[in-house]
Amino acid sequence: MKEHRGRSVKNTGDGLLAEFASVVDAVRCAVEVQRGMVERQPEVPEDRRIRFRIGINLGDVIADGGDIFGDGVNIAARLEALAEPGGICVSRVVRDQLRDRLDYTFEDLGEQQVKNIVRPVSVFALQPKGAAALPSTMVPHAASISQPAVAPRLSIVVLPFANLSNDSEQQYFADGITEDLTTDLSRIAGMLVISRNTAFTYQGKRVDTKQIGRELCVRYVLEGSVRQLGNQIRINAQLIDAETDAHLWAERFNGDTSDLFVLQDEITSRIAIALNFALVRTEAARPSSKPDALDCVFRGRAATAKSQTRDSYAEAVGWFERALALDPRSVEAQLRLVIVLTARVLAGVSSTEAADIARAEDLLRQASATSPDTALAHIAKGFVLRAQRRPADAIPEYETAIALDRNSAISFAQVGMCKLSTGYLAEVIPMVEQAIRLSPRDANLHILHLMIGLTHLLQSRTDEAIAWLEKARSANPAHPWVRTTLAAAYGLRGETGRAAAEFAEARKLSGDPDRFSTVSRLKAYFLAPNVRALYDATVFAGLRKAGMPEE
Repeated sequence: MKEHRGRSVKNTGDGLLAEFASVVDAVRCAVEVQRGMVERQPEVPEDRRIRFRIGINLGDVIADGGDIFGDGVNIAARLEALAEPGGICVSRVVRDQLRDRLDYTFEDLGEQQVKNIVRPVSVFALQPKGAAALPSTMVPHAASISQPAVAPRLSIVVLPFANLSNDSEQQYFADGITEDLTTDLSRIAGMLVISRNTAFTYQGKRVDTKQIGRELCVRYVLEGSVRQLGNQIRINAQLIDAETDAHLWAERFNGDTSDLFVLQDEITSRIAIALNFALVRTEAARPSSKPDALDCVFRGRAATAKSQTRDSYAEAVGWFERALALDPRSVEAQLRLVIVLTARVLAGVSSTEAADIARAEDLLRQASATSPDTALAHIAKGFVLRAQRRPADAIPEYETAIALDRNSAISFAQVGMCKLSTGYLAEVIPMVEQAIRLSPRDANLHILHLMIGLTHLLQSRTDEAIAWLEKARSANPAHPWVRTTLAAAYGLRGETGRAAAEFAEARKLSGDPDRFSTVSRLKAYFLAPNVRALYDATVFAGLRKAGMPEE
């Protein structure tokens, strides 16, 4: 086990619980054990041979002394029970991490309902004959250091945050930040996060970042510090490339100590979101002579992180389509393409609305058949429902996404948008403000400002509306809905010249100028009966003053 960088946690009767720094090491060790058991018993009759069943899962765990608990451990135990004697069962996340790294063929056993786990578990099996037939993976320890495995693209260790306060009692807060970040990052699709037990073995030690990368086989290292100054706490975090020791991202967060648990929750969520964007940008920028499907997904995600324009949507669509051409079964590429296609329809910059929606519906069906219960799948379904002009039906999808991922700023924003579309105005701004708290530097902040401005406008708070809408225009001057709404607000305030200019610019920016040609055409996009009267008295009244004809 040591040769594969694992540790024995405890014996459980005739079983054993072990923890590994890398999922690849865990699978290699499991294969070596099964192959070795066959070699050790060549003369033993079949019915008297000792056979092990092995289950492997990748997930967050709770540490208590030297023991570990949690769903990550429970799922591994259920996988072990599903394995054939002499075989190995792994979860989907393990199988996905092994792609292109180990030449093992796992049989898809489908989704299995297992004891004490709410959602079905996708199970993949390496059957006894297959495990026994694999060549030995044993290598000398020194050789494994001189020739390390290639680190997975999204692989990271969160080192224990340093407590720089004079008060040693604050160490618990620094440790809590570390543990929460480990948990939050592990929720990001495709992310391999080293367990907190392994990460905490580096606490208080001065270790070279490159050495940590080699030892744990990770591409990125996150480190940080916590300092308390009176009633204020300052947290610094920085992301480092473990291969080059280059600093890729750094951020400082300040907060009041009046409610430490709320502060800890908010700061870890913000760091996790910012890190997700930083990692995607870094991976997308890595040079590649021949991008594979995952490269294309990263580049598409980087394009979606830009401010929303016709060109950025087209760029993202192109990369996700290319990813699917390379790997038609990529669920992430399918779902992200669904979101981009419908988002550009909703933004009013699609020249092929019907085709975009039809393509999104088809992709969603394909992805849902494979991976129906992820935050990304529910977000994608919510976007399709909104594009189909069914905002009320989209709300439960986004709320489910929030339940699965509390850091989903886009889901909070979309719930706010749906509440706005269905007339529940009192519930809009709190949801949007939460989205801003989670992602205060989001490239699409103009959408959040637009929603707050429109909410004020519908309640005849015209001056407050204009303040927010002008902020939205400054953040993204190329968004036609921002321009249209600002035109209405200027019109209501009697500034007809400025209103007409914004209205003309909106028509020029739109992929469908007819949409913004008349009041009656625009009304078709606001279906909820309880908001039609509000829109007519505010938005449409202002647009009439901006020069938009009725028919």
